[in-house]
Amino acid sequence: MPDLHTLLVFTAASAVLIAVPGPSVLYIVTRSVAQGRRAGVVSMLGIEAGAVVHVVAAAIGLSALIASSATAFTILKYAGAAYLIFLGLRKLAERPSPAEEADAVPGRTGGRLFWEGALVNALNPKVATFFVAFLPQFIDPERGSTALQALLLGVLFIAVAVVCDTVWAVLAGTASGRLRSATGGRVMSRVSGSVYVSLGAAAALAEGRPPRR
Repeated sequence: MPDLHTLLVFTAASAVLIAVPGPSVLYIVTRSVAQGRRAGVVSMLGIEAGAVVHVVAAAIGLSALIASSATAFTILKYAGAAYLIFLGLRKLAERPSPAEEADAVPGRTGGRLFWEGALVNALNPKVATFFVAFLPQFIDPERGSTALQALLLGVLFIAVAVVCDTVWAVLAGTASGRLRSATGGRVMSRVSGSVYVSLGAAAALAEGRPPRR
């Protein structure tokens, strides 16, 4: 297994990468601003659950297969992009009542927020490519199973992401209280929908290299 020095260096490198706002952070912040801190935190947990899929895939070599297969990569790429665009269009079509806008996230919607976040991240092949490119830098075949090392490092990366992304969700959610009025709620629905559609379009048009998380 990786030694303590490797784990510390990996943790520091992960924190730097995660702290730089990327599509995942933008998704979480948008949810928080539109629906409050709870929605942002639940969406963050969904995003990290989607990352678990890629960590497990990397550990067993599926991510490398996806990264090397143009067909598999393209299918996942457009599936993820289509889902983001779907979320955006649905948000743009919403006509929430003032009571719904003023409310936080009802308990019954927590699961939907979680699974939407999980699907957004799980269907992003760039995340798979990222783990394939990043994790091997800290894996030493002479220190045991490479699959177990990849799994451990991936879990550590997600743990760091949970901390950093929770900060983003809380800060954005705190600011959202001033925006969730009747008028502000409608504006945020338009902004949220536009962000999701833009993220989907960007994902569909992006080149093959892994973007910022």
